[in-house]
Amino acid sequence: MKTIFLTFLACLICFCGQAADKVSYTEADRVVFDRYVSEMKANKSLSTGELMVKTARFFLGTPYVAATLEMEPERLVVNLREMDCMTLVENVVALTRTIQSENPSFETFCKNLQALRYRNGEIHDYTDRLHYTTDWIFENQRKGIVKDVTSAAGGVSLPVNVSFMSTHPDSYKPLKENPELTARIAAKEKEINARPYYYIPETEINRNATGIKDGDIVCFVTTIKGLDISHVGVVCRVGDKLTFIHASTTQKKVIVNDAPLQEYVESIKRNSGIMIVRPNVLLK
Repeated sequence: MKTIFLTFLACLICFCGQAADKVSYTEADRVVFDRYVSEMKANKSLSTGELMVKTARFFLGTPYVAATLEMEPERLVVNLREMDCMTLVENVVALTRTIQSENPSFETFCKNLQALRYRNGEIHDYTDRLHYTTDWIFENQRKGIVKDVTSAAGGVSLPVNVSFMSTHPDSYKPLKENPELTARIAAKEKEINARPYYYIPETEINRNATGIKDGDIVCFVTTIKGLDISHVGVVCRVGDKLTFIHASTTQKKVIVNDAPLQEYVESIKRNSGIMIVRPNVLLK
């Protein structure tokens, strides 16, 4: 009982001590981070794509848990113990950039994660978080962190018309009964919809496989009204099979997907194709 209490106290101290900086984590997250650095530092010289895959594999078996970022007031949430598909990808990119850096510290990781997750890397309120994946891609390409290579990989034009958040504010606690924040989201949705996008149709994935590299981020385009992307993962190859690593909602953990990429996309009724995003080499 004493051990449990001390562990709880350590977690509480981490949360409160970082409140002024809008960061929340537990001591267990620091333990995972330290283990990652210890295991990965020998791989620092690998390519960004290779590091992305090794980092994603590091989290195999990690439990799938949704909505781990929902805290009020808005703050950076670091959770390396449980993830959904997007937080897995964000953690993998941020950790890859951290291990490539001159100072692979936990603080560096937090800065990398915040830069990825928030518009301009700044946290003021809920609307600063990059909720729509197409917006996440746009903003992080603008920062030089990733590059949308979908068009170059054989993509065709994709009309995007996001509206789900502003038309379903009751589904989001920070938007519920807050018309000002909802209006800001609606304005951002209009900006998102005005940008050009590309996707590789589901039947064309294998044909364009040479343009899809290990370590790329694969984003699954959805036909659900008002949404853009329904799922994300990290591309990898198992032998000659093109597949991906993701936080699976069906298996409730991080896995290497058993089915090939095209077969998986074709099996999901509301998926129409994919976007491919390539993390850039960290410039020191």
